[in-house]
Formats: sequence, C-alpha cells, structure tokens
Amino acid sequence: MERKNAWLKYDSNARKTINFFNEGYKTFLSNCKTERECAAEVISQARDAGYLDLEEVIASGRMLAPGDKVYAQCMGKTLALFHIGTEALEKGMNLLGAHIDSPRLDLKQIPLYEDGGLALLDTHYYGGIKKYQWVALPLALHGVVVKKDGTVVNVVIGEDPADPVVGVSDLLIHLAADQMTKTAAKAVEGENLNILIGSIPVEGEEKEAVKKQILAILKEKYDLEEEDFISAELEAVPAGQARDYGLDASMIMGYGHDDRICAYPSYKAMLALENPERTCVCLLVDKEEIGSVGATGMQSRFFENTVAELLNCAGQYSELAVRRCLQNSRMLSSDVSAAFDPNYPEVMEKNNAAYMCQGLCFNKYTGRAGKSGSNDANPEFIARIRKVLDDADVSWQTSELGKVDQGGGGTIAYIMANYGMEVIDCGVAVQNMHAPWEVASKVDIYEAFRGYLAFLQKI
Repeated sequence: MERKNAWLKYDSNARKTINFFNEGYKTFLSNCKTERECAAEVISQARDAGYLDLEEVIASGRMLAPGDKVYAQCMGKTLALFHIGTEALEKGMNLLGAHIDSPRLDLKQIPLYEDGGLALLDTHYYGGIKKYQWVALPLALHGVVVKKDGTVVNVVIGEDPADPVVGVSDLLIHLAADQMTKTAAKAVEGENLNILIGSIPVEGEEKEAVKKQILAILKEKYDLEEEDFISAELEAVPAGQARDYGLDASMIMGYGHDDRICAYPSYKAMLALENPERTCVCLLVDKEEIGSVGATGMQSRFFENTVAELLNCAGQYSELAVRRCLQNSRMLSSDVSAAFDPNYPEVMEKNNAAYMCQGLCFNKYTGRAGKSGSNDANPEFIARIRKVLDDADVSWQTSELGKVDQGGGGTIAYIMANYGMEVIDCGVAVQNMHAPWEVASKVDIYEAFRGYLAFLQKI
C-alpha cells in the first residue's frame, strides 16, 4: 500500500515536460484570478482548438456529429466543453468537473467611504477564510463594472509592476494587547476588512476630499461614477504572480490553487483528447465556495439544460434520453485535498492522509463527522478507475480530509450524484488551503493531467 514519490519515475528529460506543463499553469494562475477571467481564458483556448459556441451551432441549425467540439457558458462565470463521441449520448458521458471561484474579499455595493482623512473600500469576504491572513498583504482589484447603458468595464489594478497595490491594515503589536487575547476567529472581524486605497485630498474641498480624489481617478481612468459600484463585481485578491516554491523549484505557490489546480489540467486534458468513444465533458463552475448556489453554481439547471440542447443538436433528444444520458455518465468531481503538513500532524490520520508528490488524490467520501453531506463513491466505480490509472502508469493515492471529528468539507460531487451517475471526488493535494497563497507540487499537477486524460479515454 506504500505510494512512492512520483518524481522518481521521471528522468531528467521527462521532468522538463513536467516543468513545461507547469509553466503554462503558472501563467493561467497568475492571469486568471476571478471566475470571469478563468472562463474567458478557457473559452479563448478552446476556440483556438476548434471548439464552437453551442449557441451559434443552435442558431445555424447545424447538426452535431461525432468528433465535433462545442462549448456553452453561463453568465461568463460557468462553462462546459463537450467533445462528441461515437456512442449515442444516452449511453452517458465522461465528465471532469471542477470549480473556478476562490476565497477572496468582495467589495460591497456601496463600498467607498472616507474616515480619518483616508479613503477606504468596504468588503464582504467570500468563502471560508481565516480573516487574519488577509491583513498587511498586498492586494489587487479585479472584476467588472456594468454601467447603466450596458457598457462593461473590466478592471484590473495592482498586477502590473507599475500599478499601485492596496490592502487591509493590521493593528500594530504595540497596541494589540486586547487583540492578542482573542481567538483567531475573532482577532480580525469581517467588518474590519476594509481596504485602504488613498490619502491625497482634492484641493479646495472641505468634505470627503480624499474620497473625491479617488472618484476623480476612477472617472479619468475608467469613466466610472460612484453609483456604478452598485452594478459591479469587484474582487480583492492577492497581488502578484504564481512562483516556483522550494529551493528545488519542485512546487508552485500561488493564489487560487483551490480549485484552479484541478480546472487547468481538466480543460487541458479535454484539449488533448482525440476521437473519444463516449462524449467527454469538462465542466467548470462558479459558487462552489459558498454552497454551489445561484445561476452559475452547480445546483442550477445550467448543465442539465445544456445537455438537453446538445442532444437536440445531435438529433437524439427526448426527455428520457436526457435522463439516461445523465444517469449513465461517469464523473471525476475534482477539488483539492488537504496535503499532510509536518507542522500540523495532529489533525491528520497518516494512513489516510494526502501527501504531496504522490500523485492524483481520490476521496471516496468527503463531508463532515459521519460523512454528512458527502457523495460516497461505489467500490465498483473505484475499481474501474484503479485499473485505468494503473494501466496508464498514473501515480495516485487515496485520502480523507483530516481526522474524523476534526472538521471536513464538501464539493459538487453529491449534486451530480443526484442524477444517479457514478461520481468520485479527486484532485491535487494542497498546503495552506484557502490561504491567500497556497502551495502544491508540480508533479502532482502533471499527474492530474495524465489521470484526467486517461479517465476521459478509457473509463
């Protein structure tokens, strides 16, 4: 049962391939820090690889045939890639699912205010975070502002080396006697995660002169008015690029590994796929970090509706065919696993922990305590996956998310299992999960790509 370090099966030439793959991932991670940016980049690469917009196919009246490749998107934040196979769709699909949203600080709808001669932005944190990790940290602003006339203004401030950065202040240690007695959950309150963005006043103004200076800057650079914040989605994320980590450059430190570390090899496996028998799908969704809710979350009908449209374009539609297609499908619900950390061994049960450098990680179940809220994968499905991965010489491991009563978490797996399809959780082991900067192994990311491709081709 002992798993070997995956680096050991690669010689120096093969390791160059691993590093090349991860250079692409670092670029993706650095440039795509919101779900909109991720979706736009994946669609761009998919179109370059010959994928067509399903809406355009529908409008043209064209019928889909084996070998065709199409994509569908929802509100610019969720998307699905389809590579049509030779088998009838009602026999099921092979799905790779991941999410492209990550924990962050969202700006409130009325965020801009002045206090103490400083201009600040009010925020509401998104997803599960340790709030104290987000202070005294350089942040960038990413997102969109939609004006009343429908114009969409893309905003990225803090990523170009010439850009300023912003951030949330922390209390100086000299005056932190009371703060230091609080629990970690209370040391920094959510309402205090206010972002400092300016300090120069407009000359001749007595009231809110610094705020007015910031508004003047936004007007000049983006033609924005203060009211435009109401119809905006602006996210504060860690500023800076993903970087090699470790003296041997064997790991990557970056923002958003959870869960773009699974999204990237998933869509790359789709782009590398050739002549599949079963129709293959890469599904990248939003809102997983807050319960998979909303129109762009996995609990919406977006995917089900898209499958119905796909069947119709393939001349195979009926309500029964939609049900059969979904029920007969097989899915890897890809999300990160908690990597064993020698600094915190007490929260792990070592025989069932995920380890960096041991390959793609499978979780038969997630959930909390008594598996509450989890999909519990069937052993027949696991056995098939074992054979596929072993035949392809993919390094893989199994794990749980910490000790039984220590905590837990969930994914989109249980939602897809509601259709009756076979689903199992899998992904890449990550340290610092949900922190501003997470860490993962390059070889695990590459093994994920190889494992996903084998799953699409052979399961």
